[in-house]
Amino acid sequence: MERVNAKERLILALDVPTATDATRLLFTVQDLVEVVKIGLELYTAEGPAIVRWALGQGKRVFLDLKFLDIQETVKRATAKVAEMGVEFLTIHAHRKTLQAAVDGRGRQSGLKLLAVTVLTNTDTNDLREVGSQWSVEDVVVAKAKLASELGCEGVVASGKEPEAIRQAVGQGVWIVTPGVRPLGKSDDDHARVTTPSQAITAGADYLVVGRPIRDAHDPQATAHAILEEMQQAFDARETKGSKPP
Repeated sequence: MERVNAKERLILALDVPTATDATRLLFTVQDLVEVVKIGLELYTAEGPAIVRWALGQGKRVFLDLKFLDIQETVKRATAKVAEMGVEFLTIHAHRKTLQAAVDGRGRQSGLKLLAVTVLTNTDTNDLREVGSQWSVEDVVVAKAKLASELGCEGVVASGKEPEAIRQAVGQGVWIVTPGVRPLGKSDDDHARVTTPSQAITAGADYLVVGRPIRDAHDPQATAHAILEEMQQAFDARETKGSKPP
């Protein structure tokens, strides 16, 4: 059984305003990071050129645009993303939206679609404000089932929900977890936070980490410490016989 390599499972969020800042951050962590997240702020500032730049650095790209629109728009936009050569794209977990993304991605593309379940800054009170009587976990699980049914490769969920997701859909989908904070770090604007080891022990496959590395006094040392914690958690999980997809 091949050992999970934590370096392949840490996604560094390039949550910075310009390509210059992204270059500086990536240079700081050097080869500790293989996967980078490009989100709304950086993509809005730099456009597709920032994706080409990251790919040119030999990085795998997680494009976090959280598509949500009418089917034709999502289908056509997803097809454009598939042409870029990125590895992951996020889409909000609504049936018509997910189906449109699956159709737009096509059968030959290597693009992996990740369904966004419930944002990590959301709690049960937020759901009640929009009329839902379900718990956050119930909503996450329902959306994970939908994503699996429609052919998405994975879901985005906080570190609080992987165990419930695994019980509902098994090992066949990736679980990508943002809102990860090393012990003792601020929760910032996240409502459902876990440490790297807590998320992986619960069943997460990839961790998205941004501010704890970006804002650290020594980003490289922080990234290295997070990787060590992740590796220990993956090794412990495999010892128990629960290998990720």
